[in-house]
Amino acid sequence: MNLSFQPITALDKDLSPDCADAIVRLLRAAIRAVDPGEAVAKALVLDGSTLRVGVQEYNLDTFEHVYLVGAGKASAAMAAAIEEKLGQRISGGWVNVKDGYGAPTRKVTIHEASHPIPDERGLVGSRAILDIVRKAGPRDLIIAVISGGGSALMPLPVDGVALEDVQTLTNTLLRCGATIQEINTIRKHLSQMQGGRLAQVAAPAELLALIISDVIGSPLEVIASGPTCPDPSTYDEAWAILDRYGLTKEAPTAIVDHLKSGRLGKTSDTPKQDSAVFRHTHSVVIASNELAAQAVVQEARALEMNAVLLSTFIEGEAREVAKLLAAVAREIDHSGQPVARPACVVVGGETTVTVRGSGLGGRNQELALSAVPRLAGISNVAIISFGTDGTDGPTDAAGAVVTGNTSARAVEQGLDVAAYLAENNAYRFFEALGDLIITGPTGTNVNDLMLVCAF
Repeated sequence: MNLSFQPITALDKDLSPDCADAIVRLLRAAIRAVDPGEAVAKALVLDGSTLRVGVQEYNLDTFEHVYLVGAGKASAAMAAAIEEKLGQRISGGWVNVKDGYGAPTRKVTIHEASHPIPDERGLVGSRAILDIVRKAGPRDLIIAVISGGGSALMPLPVDGVALEDVQTLTNTLLRCGATIQEINTIRKHLSQMQGGRLAQVAAPAELLALIISDVIGSPLEVIASGPTCPDPSTYDEAWAILDRYGLTKEAPTAIVDHLKSGRLGKTSDTPKQDSAVFRHTHSVVIASNELAAQAVVQEARALEMNAVLLSTFIEGEAREVAKLLAAVAREIDHSGQPVARPACVVVGGETTVTVRGSGLGGRNQELALSAVPRLAGISNVAIISFGTDGTDGPTDAAGAVVTGNTSARAVEQGLDVAAYLAENNAYRFFEALGDLIITGPTGTNVNDLMLVCAF
């Protein structure tokens, strides 16, 4: 993967060339470790006509057709890698991806659509996926490539619920600070494909799901809302989430009515663990946030830095996580704990932002902005927060870099951190300073990484 970065002022002005180069190498290592093509190549072993995935084996000569379907930010690259390995054995397929995340394929249609708010193109693509899965029989193999973003990219609502209803509710939940797990619990109960519904339609065909995780802990039922996995959540839980955010009266009427129907048992729930539809389904995670985080630690140690992986389970408000990371930076500066300089502390996970202003930004940029005053004056220290997919919120930036000198540079330019935070306008703040991390689409997505570096 050839990952390029636009110039970052914080690296050029606040740190030495060696330190700046080290940070770029750490970022490259993280993305390279979860390259979708490499992940597929490692996961799939083709020995003659035998396809092995872990302990699972498939004799391809026994199948009449091999179809490839899926959705997510990394799914096009995954599909291309599978085509490269299986060649003419692929009968055809369809994969929905985010705009700009395509990859060259021969047999599989790569269809771009909107993310994180689903659009009509996603709906068209979802119907095409469902048509392929429905025609598969007991002597067919369906390979599903699933990755982060798949929930928004397979937006086929249940009968009676319009796409516009799902768009409205998704946007509201994102703005009120709901977690991705909460959002996906509701999505699963409004979808014809998620929450195990894709596996339900695929039965009795064999279904192999290759999954790149963007969720803390990689629970299969949460990644892309678990289209190929048993769903432990219920209509009651989906309703409770609406109630938690005060949306039971504000949500679109069709959604409220559908969830009420499910709670009363008038609408069947998503398939559970004991469902027969999963007898011929095998799902495996081939890349995750933990893999990316471990790659950063290994690269840091190769750079002779004292490196430690603190956690890949970080979640909560971005501003609160910023306080923790800044405190770690200060502790390193003060006592050399938990590791002495040159240090690299790695954190993975996914924060949330409760939007109160009308500015532009994302959770990684908001975290970085919150850290600015807390790092002020500490020399040779940086906090880097970025999304591995290359996009953070509705922006073209993956995240941002903060150093102990960022606050001083902001003052020089008349930038008030508190004012930008009040408007959730982190993008414009870091744009003015030249401290955004801009890579373009990376072709993968395994959640966010946050690094505390002290040189």
